[in-house]
Amino acid sequence: MELQTKVPLQPADHPIDYQGKVLLLGSCFVENMGYKLNYFQFPQYQNPFGVLFQPLALENLVKRALESSFYQQDEVFCQEGIWRCFDAHSEVRSDDQKTLVELFNQRLRLTRQWVESASHIIITLGTAWVYEHIASQKIVANCHKVPQREFTKNLLSVDTIQSSLENLVSLIGSANPKAKLIFTISPVRHLKDGFMENQQGKSHLITALHHIINGRSVSYFPAYEIMMDELRDYRFYAEDMVHPNALAVDYIWEKFKTVWISSEAYPIMDEVESVRKGLQHRPFNPGSEAHEKFRTSLRAKITYLQERYPFMKFE
Repeated sequence: MELQTKVPLQPADHPIDYQGKVLLLGSCFVENMGYKLNYFQFPQYQNPFGVLFQPLALENLVKRALESSFYQQDEVFCQEGIWRCFDAHSEVRSDDQKTLVELFNQRLRLTRQWVESASHIIITLGTAWVYEHIASQKIVANCHKVPQREFTKNLLSVDTIQSSLENLVSLIGSANPKAKLIFTISPVRHLKDGFMENQQGKSHLITALHHIINGRSVSYFPAYEIMMDELRDYRFYAEDMVHPNALAVDYIWEKFKTVWISSEAYPIMDEVESVRKGLQHRPFNPGSEAHEKFRTSLRAKITYLQERYPFMKFE
């Protein structure tokens, strides 16, 4: 008896392996997948400006990085003693204006390096709802809890989203034509926008995204569809009933792995996980001969992995 509807998946032609580099940009679901890639020690870099939910913010980040359009001090603002920028998430902040500007520009340089060298770029779109700062007439990436009266809220049209994504794909393609672009729609529901508004925003993203996928060398991974159709139960949500919980993240990661991780990398992933678990092991008798043998074996495994893959770092 089949108790689930399954989203059909096919292995990718050019999957991720340990010789590649993965850049991840977008909503908080990117961080879920980025955590998994980091856990298994794949070379990866994620969200230099923090979580970015909407396509215009992602286009702005990549465009500024590739054009070396560095930030100036008048592009950040002070809020209750903390300096922030409307182009970034609230986690990217400083108590010093100059330090924050330098941080943004350093991350722009890193972003450019990763765009130009990545083998795979994963971009997750979260919402089509945006906020325009009235005074500057600029669509922001994050409002930073600035009073609502200073913004107008708008739903990006399908055409606007499509144009932005086409620009994004073109920018990346010009800088790194070999990079494999993988788009996803975040399964996180943006209920602060409203229940119907969340569905409306997701539908605009999906429609625009599939317009640009047709006829282009751009891939789509159905994380949103897996969450909605295979995991249609609140036991797969966190306590906020909005974000996927750890079980759901593990489930979607396994699906992603079958599509986008090279099967040749699986044995190495198993070795990495063995080391990870070994490092977390807490012995009953730290001074015993058995534990010393265990530590010697673990050090040998780490040395073996790092000789083959010098980028791997174990604490």
